[in-house]
Amino acid sequence: MKSILTINSGSSSVKASWFDANGSRRDFRYEHLRDPSVGFEQLMQDLSGQIPAIIGHRFVHGGDITDAARIVDADELQHLQAIIPLAPLHLPGNLLGVELCQKRYAVPQLACFDTAFHSTMPPLAQRLPIPESYGLHRYGFHGLSYAHIASVLPALLGDKAYGKVVVAHLGSGASLCLMENLMSQDTTMGYTPAGGLVMGTRSGDLDPGVMLELAQRHDSETLRDIVFHKMGLLALSQGVSSEMSELLASSSEACRFAVEYFCRNVRGAIASLAAKAGGIDALVFTGGIGEHSAVIRNKVCADLAFIGIALDDSANVRGLGRIQARDSKPVCVIAADEEQQIYELCRAHLVNTL
Repeated sequence: MKSILTINSGSSSVKASWFDANGSRRDFRYEHLRDPSVGFEQLMQDLSGQIPAIIGHRFVHGGDITDAARIVDADELQHLQAIIPLAPLHLPGNLLGVELCQKRYAVPQLACFDTAFHSTMPPLAQRLPIPESYGLHRYGFHGLSYAHIASVLPALLGDKAYGKVVVAHLGSGASLCLMENLMSQDTTMGYTPAGGLVMGTRSGDLDPGVMLELAQRHDSETLRDIVFHKMGLLALSQGVSSEMSELLASSSEACRFAVEYFCRNVRGAIASLAAKAGGIDALVFTGGIGEHSAVIRNKVCADLAFIGIALDDSANVRGLGRIQARDSKPVCVIAADEEQQIYELCRAHLVNTL
């Protein structure tokens, strides 16, 4: 197998992984960037002229595409540019990654879509309660993360992995996914990555009347900026921070309120999915907050005994693996690894084109 480069480029960060033909892996992280192209320049230097056989890119939104991945040719590029309004916080950075790599490498570029994993959702989960003639429906996101969890869960849970499992991807962007038979059955995010759980700078679900009121006060561009950059934990903490680690470290009442609000919101969403499924068989935490914050995991699970979920305090503090109490249903912490999933999609493409 040939070498593969995976890239997850955002508005202020570039995350990349190089997978050698011998199976070894190197990760590269360039964060808090004002200009993502600076991260790419550094990546090019760090790769020291090595050329991959294929480059896989994370794409947050694929529109109505149900394929897990597609080669980025001229037609596909045009399609992706046309759907930028569906994920304006993410798609420009995703597309920039393709553009910069095309200038450096004459190799195939593979777009790997977060939305594709949720194409298995039934109509009850996909439909929005609006006139069907508008052509809008729920997509769901964080699909590459959920696909990775699905790939490793059987080794951790055995047959229980194929039951009803809620996966909580908690980070600056946050969502839940209800899986059954390792496939998406429902998720909290909807038409765009702005919906669902409260997040770092995004509100999650809002009363539509609130949006109508805000639309009366602001022009469309200002409102878009507010929706994606000025809501969520940042707003709840009175502008102190959108970062959970900073909120947890702060002694301010507003920061404590933001933390409690987040945990209550996540807990309620887990219970909601459990109710829709008629109960769940396991709970999984992943993502930056889900993996690294024992405090948040404890607060989220504190009142979930009624659905059979409770934590072992010592195991929770240690982190990865199984962290449930003796009489609880399984609760796991699994590291997010979208790069591994992108690698698998690239590898499959190379095999299929031989």
